[in-house]
Amino acid sequence: MENLLRRIGGRTLGRFQTLGRATIMWIQAMGWIPKTGEWSLLIRQVYSIGVLSIVIIGLSAFAIGAVLALQFYTQLSRFGAEDAVGAGLALVLLRELGPVVTGLLFAGRAGSAITAEIGLMKTTEQLSIMEMMGVDPLRRIVAPRLWGGIISMPLLTAIFNMVAIYGGVVVGVQWLGADAGGFWSGMQSAVEPLEDIGKGMVKAAIFALVVTWVAVFQGYDCEPTAEGMGLATTRTVVTSSVLILAIDFFLTLLMYGDF
Repeated sequence: MENLLRRIGGRTLGRFQTLGRATIMWIQAMGWIPKTGEWSLLIRQVYSIGVLSIVIIGLSAFAIGAVLALQFYTQLSRFGAEDAVGAGLALVLLRELGPVVTGLLFAGRAGSAITAEIGLMKTTEQLSIMEMMGVDPLRRIVAPRLWGGIISMPLLTAIFNMVAIYGGVVVGVQWLGADAGGFWSGMQSAVEPLEDIGKGMVKAAIFALVVTWVAVFQGYDCEPTAEGMGLATTRTVVTSSVLILAIDFFLTLLMYGDF
């Protein structure tokens, strides 16, 4: 019994130590202000993390929007409420699926790439060489990637929502024959900019912070071996996905809960 309690206590203390190191790293990286000549680091990360993720975000968004429109039309047509397809599609995307699915895709594509890149630098001792040369790895490597992810993901969420709505239009209006006027007017009357679009973008910003924080820390804190880098990449995707789903529940409860 004593050994069991000792192991539980040791693991608990280890988790708190890890959280403490991650918090210190996050505070130092968030305080980064680019100097002259460092803006290129941020721009390069926005391109690598954000622009190169547009294809997978766009393809996934179109497919999800098309499926949602098909399901909404199939069910609502039984009650003669086809005009509500646009409203239902927009609300589901803007409030929930847009930020959540973008966050999950972002974690799988960009988050894992960030962890692998930083982990490879640590494995090949590039980070140690930077420290020996007087270059701060947090400022040169971690901070640009952290801010690049925070900037990119809300923009990717907006792109996801637009492409998904277009996919819904293609299926619901052009293929299934729903009335275009009813589709757009229902969407316009149901969606409120601050209540739906604004809160959805707040979710996207919080998810961006969480995913990039997990990604850069896992890469920076991984064991400098090939196996350690692989485990860190896996932990990034799994941890980020679980946190996104858990945080989404509490944010939805806080934003839309009737209490």
